Amino acid sequence: MSSRTVSLTAIVIVAFTVPAFTVPALAHHSFAMFDAQKTVTLEGTVNEFEWVNPHSWLRIKVNDEKTGKPAIWAIELSSPSRLITMGMHADSVKPGDAVSVTLHPMRDGTRGGQFIQAVLPGGKQVIRANARDENEQQ
Repeated sequence: MSSRTVSLTAIVIVAFTVPAFTVPALAHHSFAMFDAQKTVTLEGTVNEFEWVNPHSWLRIKVNDEKTGKPAIWAIELSSPSRLITMGMHADSVKPGDAVSVTLHPMRDGTRGGQFIQAVLPGGKQVIRANARDENEQQ
């Protein structure tokens, strides 16, 4: 095999490999749906906790301020690997646990938001490092 053939082969391999690794990084969603200028603190009970990639989810039941009836809020958390670095684990909460969660609410007013911090059962605090870094305009 000539050196020209080897060089061409190397270029072709690089041409297909680089996009394969960069496209998933670019596919990550925007955080524009969250209002980074507002924070809301909710106190309620865990309805469901999903320990999944790319983002874990915490659904809590709180009393709606307007109706007084229970309502479910869906909070988007970080990935499980990042949550572990914050001290949270798959078994940190279970349905029925009382929690306090601070979040950036959805811009459209739906019951959801982006996790900032939480106080878990027993008083354990989980605080997302660099909470505003993912929300800043590029």
